[in-house]
Amino acid sequence: MPELHRHLRIPADVERVAEIRGAVREVATACNAEPDCLDDLVQAVDEATTNVIVHGYAGAAGPIDVDVARVGETIVITVEDEAAPYDPTSHEEPDLSIPPEHRRPGGMGIHLMRAALDRIEHRPRPGGGNILTMTRRLERRSQGG
Repeated sequence: MPELHRHLRIPADVERVAEIRGAVREVATACNAEPDCLDDLVQAVDEATTNVIVHGYAGAAGPIDVDVARVGETIVITVEDEAAPYDPTSHEEPDLSIPPEHRRPGGMGIHLMRAALDRIEHRPRPGGGNILTMTRRLERRSQGG
């Protein structure tokens, strides 16, 4: 029987993010997710967990817990950390009118997450840290997103 739920706990190490991407691919594939859904989810979880490691923990040690599960006709990914509090849903959108070659490097991760997902929610983790919940419908999106 294909696995429709996975939980991982990894240390805050960018070398371990591939394990999280693999878990998302495994669950999305088991759910017969459309290829664009699978790609969107992998991109979003990669951005979210890399941000936690690089910016949240900023080189400090700490755990990242990731839950990936099918809930109805969606896949829900929950990322929990003990890093400094940060709500990515409050992050301003980048100015896309500026040509990419004139923008500073980086700063697009949260924008890409928003584009890839149907819903992003943040709440403080009891005892400190963050809980980020990302949701994406299984079906293919229309061309407009």
